[in-house]
Amino acid sequence: MSQYLLAIHRPDNYNGLVVEDEAMTEGIDALNREMVAAGIRVFVGGLQSERLARSISVQADGQIVTRVGPYLQTSEHVGGFWVLDVASLDDALAWGSKAAVACRAPVEVRPFF
Repeated sequence: MSQYLLAIHRPDNYNGLVVEDEAMTEGIDALNREMVAAGIRVFVGGLQSERLARSISVQADGQIVTRVGPYLQTSEHVGGFWVLDVASLDDALAWGSKAAVACRAPVEVRPFF
């Protein structure tokens, strides 16, 4: 078995309270139940707004700098994720497809080392 990250991408300033309707919430809940029943879900987490992120970097002189906001300046951010323990990339992609449907959003599937 190998572990994979399934990351849900959301546009900046995404407000799930406004966008996510009851059908979407139930779809995500059903997917979580299916993952648990299959015994493949290791961890799941939703993330708060990218506006609450803090980024830490080290300058050439060794000084630590903390700034408000996400590290990458993009129009999208990771809004939530699953860590799954599945047999193959094909299995991870199948679960990622289900996640894209349930979350109505792009999903990135990436293996762990």
